[in-house]
Amino acid sequence: MKKTIVQFSSLLMLVVVMCGAASAQVTPAAKSGAGLRMPPYRKVALKNGMTVLLMERRQVPLVSLNYIVRAGSVSDPKGKEGLASATAALLRKGTKTRTAEQISQQLDFIGASFTTFANADLSGGRAEFMKKDIAKGLELFADLLLNPTFPQDEVKKLIAQRVDGVRAAKDRAQNVIPEYYHAFLFGGHPYGRPVGGDERSLTAITRDDIAAFYQSGYAPGNMILAVVGDFNAAEMEKMISDRFGNWIVKGAAPAAIPAPQMASGKRLLLVDKPDSTQTYYMIGNTGVARTNDDRVGIEIVNTLFGGRFTSMINSALRIKSGLTYGARSEFEMMKAPGAFYISTYTRNESTEKAIDMTLDVLRQLHEKGITEEELRSAKEYIKGTLPPQRLETNDQLAALLTELEFYGLSDAEINDYYTKVDAMTLADSRRIIKQYFPLENLAFVLVGNASDIGTVAKKYAPEVKTKSIVEPGF
Repeated sequence: MKKTIVQFSSLLMLVVVMCGAASAQVTPAAKSGAGLRMPPYRKVALKNGMTVLLMERRQVPLVSLNYIVRAGSVSDPKGKEGLASATAALLRKGTKTRTAEQISQQLDFIGASFTTFANADLSGGRAEFMKKDIAKGLELFADLLLNPTFPQDEVKKLIAQRVDGVRAAKDRAQNVIPEYYHAFLFGGHPYGRPVGGDERSLTAITRDDIAAFYQSGYAPGNMILAVVGDFNAAEMEKMISDRFGNWIVKGAAPAAIPAPQMASGKRLLLVDKPDSTQTYYMIGNTGVARTNDDRVGIEIVNTLFGGRFTSMINSALRIKSGLTYGARSEFEMMKAPGAFYISTYTRNESTEKAIDMTLDVLRQLHEKGITEEELRSAKEYIKGTLPPQRLETNDQLAALLTELEFYGLSDAEINDYYTKVDAMTLADSRRIIKQYFPLENLAFVLVGNASDIGTVAKKYAPEVKTKSIVEPGF
């Protein structure tokens, strides 16, 4: 079960929009020397505190909605991890006037979609329907967000399914190693919690917990809604106001997210999975927040180190040595500094060789840095794989608007992006490598057969913590 965390990729980190003014406009998306440009949009604040972002796009007769609520798993009470995620999932399982079955039937009848999610920082969801069904689509969308009833039988069913899902996920190491890594790296910090919960926390969640979480987190002052598609902005503003303007709930202030501490020295967790013939491992430390001033430079260096197929890590472990089918590195850029990690897997018998090679590539990054040719290659790669080709749909744009509004990023994030990429120098790369790519202070998490790799694990840290994968939790 891969950790449900918004791991904001280079795609969303590098692009953007969001002016602080009540109305912001930029020119159509295009690649130029000045950078990328987003289509025009309007930012509206309803009287109840809800933020609405409206972007007209008439190319196709579709309307996409994306919403964010400032209440993610960091707001889960201790011992009830998975509450934010369960609350989000249950929104379409019954309202004051519709059963779960009726909701599905009515969405299907107009060919509409409605999905939800939760991650560490926030909860959210998306909907899409045809222009001709705007009235019905908005009515359904508003009903699901404003009038959920969280029926007891649906709560019981969801909790049982999720508990079974956690147990089943542990059958495959790659499904759960992110949970173990985040729990081990962050410890008691909110980012160490399993977003989807675990076998113990899920069974502790009640319908009253879900209703209380909804009441405190789902409030207009915590809500950001983006609407993108074939509509008139003024008319859409009125329709949204009609549906949501009378929603008067104070709610709770978003949970404060403290900066997590860096791991000091070398420490290792070995998760014993006796039937495993392969070792899955993640190595890293605390990284950076989404708003870090060096985010563009970090992305450029990480592209070379472990962010593309021809990266240093993948070239060494897969292309040249054949020790794995894939290796990568990533920075999870979130509200507070998220995780940095190198991740891969290999046969039990090649575990030591693979980890040694991983650490050697990291060491070479520090000792040799990158070349002018590699820097130029990374810049070209990033420019060639960025939008507009990857941000063409209404749904993509709606998601982008809400995410960037949530993180408080301005239009300079996109307008100045190419300029920042071009301005990156070798001197910048050396500073970034030293500052953000950990070498001496590392957290290791290995999932595999302890009887085969236990001795190897002791090589990398003075103390090895061991736990069984069948133990509840992460």
